[in-house]
Amino acid sequence: MFESLIGLVAIIALFVIVSRQQSRIGLIERELGALRSLVLSGVVPSKARPSERASPDSAPADVAPAVAVAADIPSPAISEPVVAQRSPATEEEAPEAGPWAPSKTAPKAAEPSAPTAPARAARQSDVETALGTRWAVWVGGIALALGGLFLIRYTIEAGIFGPGVRLTMAAVLGLVLVAGGEFIRRTGFRVPVQGVAGAYIPAILTAAGAFILFGTVYAAHGIYGFIGPAFAFTLLGAIGVATIAAALVHGQALAGIGLVGAMVTPVLVASQAPNPWALFGYLAIVLAATGIIARMRDWKALMAAAFFGTGAWTILYMTDAPEANLSAILFIDAVTLAVLALVWLARRGDEAVQASVFDWPSIVPGLFVAFSALGLSVDPVFAAAGYALPGAVVIAAMVAVALYHPLALPLLYAAGLVTVLIYLGIIPPTSIVSDLSGGALGVDGLPVAMSNALTMRIGIALGLVFIGTGFWAARRFAAGTQIRPASWAAWGVIVPLVILVALWFTFGNLDRDFVYAAVAALLVVVFAAGGEWIARAEDPPLKGGIVVSFALGGAAVAGLLMLHMAFDSGWTTILLGAAAIVPALATRWRSYPVLGWISVGAVIAVLGRVAFDPTIVGAEFLSTTPVFNWLLPGYGVPALAFGFAAWQLARTTPTLPMAGNGRPRLAMEAAAALFALLTLAMLVRHAMHGGVIDTGAMTLAEQAIYTLIAIGAGAILVAIDMRSPSSVLRYGSMAAGVASVAFIVIRHFVVLNPLLSDESTGRIPVFNLLFLAYLLPAIAAGGLALYTRDKRPKWYAQMLSVVAAVLALAYATLSVRRLFKGEFIGLWSGLGQLETYTYSALWLIIGVALLTAGVWLKSQVLRIASAALIAIAVLKVFIFDMSELEGVLRALSFIGLGAVLIGIGLFYQRLLTRAAKSEVG
Repeated sequence: MFESLIGLVAIIALFVIVSRQQSRIGLIERELGALRSLVLSGVVPSKARPSERASPDSAPADVAPAVAVAADIPSPAISEPVVAQRSPATEEEAPEAGPWAPSKTAPKAAEPSAPTAPARAARQSDVETALGTRWAVWVGGIALALGGLFLIRYTIEAGIFGPGVRLTMAAVLGLVLVAGGEFIRRTGFRVPVQGVAGAYIPAILTAAGAFILFGTVYAAHGIYGFIGPAFAFTLLGAIGVATIAAALVHGQALAGIGLVGAMVTPVLVASQAPNPWALFGYLAIVLAATGIIARMRDWKALMAAAFFGTGAWTILYMTDAPEANLSAILFIDAVTLAVLALVWLARRGDEAVQASVFDWPSIVPGLFVAFSALGLSVDPVFAAAGYALPGAVVIAAMVAVALYHPLALPLLYAAGLVTVLIYLGIIPPTSIVSDLSGGALGVDGLPVAMSNALTMRIGIALGLVFIGTGFWAARRFAAGTQIRPASWAAWGVIVPLVILVALWFTFGNLDRDFVYAAVAALLVVVFAAGGEWIARAEDPPLKGGIVVSFALGGAAVAGLLMLHMAFDSGWTTILLGAAAIVPALATRWRSYPVLGWISVGAVIAVLGRVAFDPTIVGAEFLSTTPVFNWLLPGYGVPALAFGFAAWQLARTTPTLPMAGNGRPRLAMEAAAALFALLTLAMLVRHAMHGGVIDTGAMTLAEQAIYTLIAIGAGAILVAIDMRSPSSVLRYGSMAAGVASVAFIVIRHFVVLNPLLSDESTGRIPVFNLLFLAYLLPAIAAGGLALYTRDKRPKWYAQMLSVVAAVLALAYATLSVRRLFKGEFIGLWSGLGQLETYTYSALWLIIGVALLTAGVWLKSQVLRIASAALIAIAVLKVFIFDMSELEGVLRALSFIGLGAVLIGIGLFYQRLLTRAAKSEVG
């Protein structure tokens, strides 16, 4: 036992010594660096006037001994450099500094060739000071403490004295050390020596005495049994509290030693019948005493450590005690909150509140008290005894303390978080199965606490507490720093919403529940009114900052819950999309930046719903009637609502500071365009698949319609953008064009090409699948390219022109093949000689047509396309036709090619001649 105690003491002492010495060494290095710079720069401190020089005789009586001792030990930061640059007269007037100071026969000034001599002397003097003062005192104090413990150990082993005498001697030694420290402090050690404040001898003697007294009392109880647990408990607690009280004159380190001893006391003293009231009464006394002392000296670390120790004992008792005493737990929680509010944070006025958002030691009691409330609320042992109500009382008390003192803001976060955890925990997860025979719930065979009417009533009460205190405090602090009122507003919204959702999932009807929907509607009104109430207290009023944003955002979420609770899937989607108009209309009367973002939130919610269920009402309830079914209002109403919201936001919130320069408006424009396209696309798929939109492979005809819709959307967006310029419309129109080109290249030419899929092209000669999938998209892409020539980047129009030309070529080529092969034109059926010749003639004709169109439209892209097509035709004639064709077809192929090429040459010569004449003219 003694070896473990001695080792623990030695480790703690060594850690303290090394830590403090490292900080001292760092300080010395910084001082030496500054001193070296001062010496090298040649700056000499001004000569002190005789009246200003310190004299032991002129000092007050109570500090004279300290000043006298200070004269013996020089300050390493100022003594040596001054000596190095003084004049002879000054040096004669200066008193001798101390035992390690240079003698009067030392050189009077440092030579320029040795600039590091003063720094070296200062460093040597400081090391000597550290060894002679700080280290000696520290090691001496540790030696005294260990010596007392070793004395007890030696007398036990040697049997020199009886146990009573040995313990008496150890106690006398501890008391002598404490008395000696106090005697030295009172008789001339009021102020620590400059530069060696960490070696404060009275504090070290007192700490050594406290260690010996702790060890003596523990030995008297734990080893010899001379005293009972109650008396030992009282003595150890008294020693700990007295040590903490002595820290008022000896420093925070001694208070830490006393606090550690006081918190370890319940472990050292064992009892056959532990009494929780004795434990928590003792902890309450220690916590209150520590709080008073920490408040007097503003020792934050000591206060946090006291809260930590008390909280750790509380949680340990709740988790390990077979039958935990509820009253004792509530008592220590109440004491903790009282010490925090009435002792530690007492008399901290508005200046402290403005200087800091919160007091960081308050985090510790917030966590432990919140964890205690969580255990009282969800632990099966406590819940079975009906302890959920005391847990709620603890949470309400935390909120009250945070409201009473603004610096206790961490208590609000802890209370809000634990409430959210409690009520999310009452929602039955999917892993909980019902025992039909017993009517109980269980998880993996273990019973869990059932939610009951008390849980509901407590939830309602806590929701009201957070709403009332949250909005009242948010208005109270609205004109100051935004973090504090935003925190109150946020938790005043989050906690009630979480409680409402948890109660709805646990006790309500998930299909349709008008009671909970009415509660959600009431929350909408309360949150919106609360946001307006807070906004009137802002500086300037009605600014609509982050605090108001939390309140109105909560109203929006409550509105979303109301729609889910009161309506089925189809009406919820439609009304949710239409609800985006409400915040947009509100911008006519209030310029709150959050209003536009609430409309964007409605868009996100609708997108989530249609992604979860594209049929709007469920596949089994979707009618097979084309167009006039749930898809039309399910996608169309949100599209119209989003468009109106974008129009309204463009009129009222174009340049709000927090609205991102109209970003909500741009988002609403994009959403309107997206849902318009989705409306058309979903109606097309519904019509082409017999009322089923979530199954069935896509056909070329369906894809062709989607492509036409994308091209048409691009043209519409361009037209709207020309009347009402918008970056969303500009880039959205270009995105629609690029998407349509991607559809054409990937699906029209590769994936769904009837040459590869052998899909039926239809029995009608002209108006068939090829007309829909190739000719109409070619006309649409060409028209869009022509319309956007001067309205969009050059590459965009050229891309569409090339795609239009390729689509036209594909339509003509595939039509020729259909003419020869019939309804099915797959490659498996091969090529005939007349068909092969027809392709060559067709490509030459199309090439000439493209050349003519390029000259007429002054389009270089079309002329280049014609050259490429004619080059392909030439290669085909010379490579393919020469080997495959025979007789007159081979001759006609070459004759036609030659005639076309000669004609093109003459055409270009005429163009060049005209160009030359126009330049001469």
